[in-house]
Amino acid sequence: MHEDSQNPGRPLVHAQKRFRLPGDAREIVLVRHGSAGGEKVDNRLLFGELTLTDPPLWPEGEAQATAVCERLGRESIARIFITPLQRTRQTASRLLELTGIEPIVIPELREVHLGEFEHSFYARAAARDPLLQRMMAEESWEVLPLAEPMDEFSARVRVGIDKIVELLDAGARAIAFAHAGTIGEVCRQATGSRRFAFVAPENASITRLVVHGDGRWALRAFNDVSHLDCG
Repeated sequence: MHEDSQNPGRPLVHAQKRFRLPGDAREIVLVRHGSAGGEKVDNRLLFGELTLTDPPLWPEGEAQATAVCERLGRESIARIFITPLQRTRQTASRLLELTGIEPIVIPELREVHLGEFEHSFYARAAARDPLLQRMMAEESWEVLPLAEPMDEFSARVRVGIDKIVELLDAGARAIAFAHAGTIGEVCRQATGSRRFAFVAPENASITRLVVHGDGRWALRAFNDVSHLDCG
């Protein structure tokens, strides 16, 4: 018990307490997948009419995945969610072993589709493609030819979070392994920020979203990488 120094024996009634999840709320822990790469034809996934970039984790990404899963394995977890892309399942694999929970695929939380840049994004970024620089300056995916419209991306991400809420009991926590653009969009919607304010969470980072019983979203943490070796 903390005491009022001016009045010994009297408890501090205005001392701030640590956060506790309200009984009617749900916590969704968003984890960006570990480092992955390779824009080869073999690293692609047919998804309806789209072809998605689907590379596996690098060895560095596997180490990141182990670190984040070991940390999350100490928390109470009700459900685990992944996307159709293999890098999220691979990142989740250690946590699936620790918990025995069968993952649920949420297609709506897949990465934003980058149109003509979908399979060459990192090569173009390394070459300082002017369209990518303009995309960042204007904070709009739609700068890229045939990229997913911003409104459509926003709406499907919302649907993905709503699906998790429907499958999660009040007062429970879920882990959702997802992607940088997706996590950034969730944070944007939760805070009302500008469009790209949260666009670049690090690999294997943790972001915490609270969805209250009345439907309000609250961002509790963003881009927590304290479990990773920063040396």
